[in-house]
Amino acid sequence: MYLRAVHAEHHIPTLRAFIRANPLGIFTTAIEASGHPFLQSSHIPWVLDVPDDASDAELGKLRGHMARANPQVKAMITELTSSAGATTADSEPRTLSRTLPRDVLVLFNGPVHHYVTPKFYTETKPSTGKVVPTWDYSAVQVYGRATVHFDLKDPETDAFLSRSLRDLSHFAETEIMGYEVPWNVDDAPDSYVELLKKAIVGVEIEITDMGGKWKMSQELSSGDRQGTIAGFELMGSEVGKCMAKAIRERAELASK
Repeated sequence: MYLRAVHAEHHIPTLRAFIRANPLGIFTTAIEASGHPFLQSSHIPWVLDVPDDASDAELGKLRGHMARANPQVKAMITELTSSAGATTADSEPRTLSRTLPRDVLVLFNGPVHHYVTPKFYTETKPSTGKVVPTWDYSAVQVYGRATVHFDLKDPETDAFLSRSLRDLSHFAETEIMGYEVPWNVDDAPDSYVELLKKAIVGVEIEITDMGGKWKMSQELSSGDRQGTIAGFELMGSEVGKCMAKAIRERAELASK
């Protein structure tokens, strides 16, 4: 991600809050596996684990799950099992690794984005005409090492999936839906849940780096930015109102 200084966000608690508010991330892997594309992506809702939320530096881990039938999962399992099939110098089979050797990427996008017309630029357009369209948006990019819990015979796989399903459901029911009495996994028959767990794999990402980008017209002059805010508000749509609010908020932060 190109992080121009005026748009960059490096404050870890702000990035954490963004991920939790927009938990559907695009998970991307780069894997050499016969019969599969080198680059694959999937949309996955994630739970962010941070032992100390008061820390300004701790990155934490992401937890999620994917369908076992997903071609991206098949490529990951092929990568891990083929590595385990190799032998050491003593001709002993290598221990099965669940962690992918290459870094993975997860991209979280903000709830609203929009085309910005030069007609909004009430200061520069009339004076010089040197304006062009752009697109305003927000996103957080996460890099890390992914551990894939796919071995159904491993008790750790079952424990990871059980915990992740419960935690994700509880987060979505309480934080996203706002239910005081949330639905939980125990409301479904145990036999049904166990059957579904066989059809998924768990993914845990130890975050090694993250960065955010709020491209919300901060680079504009005050007059053009106010014109952009007014232009979005005059659209009369919910998206327009949200864009105007986001641009105003980021301008206030930039001025501090």
